[in-house]
Amino acid sequence: MAYCNRKTYELRYSDFDFKDELTLASLLALVQESACLSADELGFGYDDLRPLGYGFLVVNTYCKFFRPVRLGESVTVETWPLPPRHYVFERHYRVLSGEEEVALLASRWFLVDMRTFSLLLPEKLGEVNANCPYRSDRAVDVPAWKIPKITEGREVYTMRVRTSHCDHYMHANNARYLDFFTDCFPMEELAKKRVVSFSVAYLKQAKEGRELHLLRQDFEWYTLCEAWSDGELLTQFRVDFAEA
Repeated sequence: MAYCNRKTYELRYSDFDFKDELTLASLLALVQESACLSADELGFGYDDLRPLGYGFLVVNTYCKFFRPVRLGESVTVETWPLPPRHYVFERHYRVLSGEEEVALLASRWFLVDMRTFSLLLPEKLGEVNANCPYRSDRAVDVPAWKIPKITEGREVYTMRVRTSHCDHYMHANNARYLDFFTDCFPMEELAKKRVVSFSVAYLKQAKEGRELHLLRQDFEWYTLCEAWSDGELLTQFRVDFAEA
């Protein structure tokens, strides 16, 4: 039987937004939790890699929605890794409410030497990599990992990365960026829309104290957002909408 980590999550009121729908940040936090649990049971989790000075950093996430997750529902996340390609480790996810698919996701990760921030090949995992039950099937076809850059954007707001935003790698956690980008949209606007898909590209880390400038550029049915700091592009976001 093909490998899959499967976990059901009971959701909290705080996981939902003003429309009583699961927030993008909460969804991303759930799938990242499942990714970590899967890595733990496969032998390359945080506690396995920390003594080696290694860590996995996510560089891209893509999500396709079928419908929102609503207040009162629980969700089950299924996840599995694909065979690595050069430096890229890819992982796929199915998010279900009962037996109904509500979202499909894919993410790409780098294995990094946390002391030098150099990229590491899968062979650095030794027998763990050689014996890993990788799967070739994908939950979702990603249209494109690359997100176009904003060309005529406007700054929406400025913020500073604080302690509560940071994880054990001492940078703003990947899921927290979904809150930062959601805050580029007023509630009145989001009330008229539903998210069809979104993608995030993480280019550089944001440490505590860094000032972030959040930019936005609108197109007919999608929006691009970017987080900049000290003239550097740190993170990109694309969200595709339909009418609510």
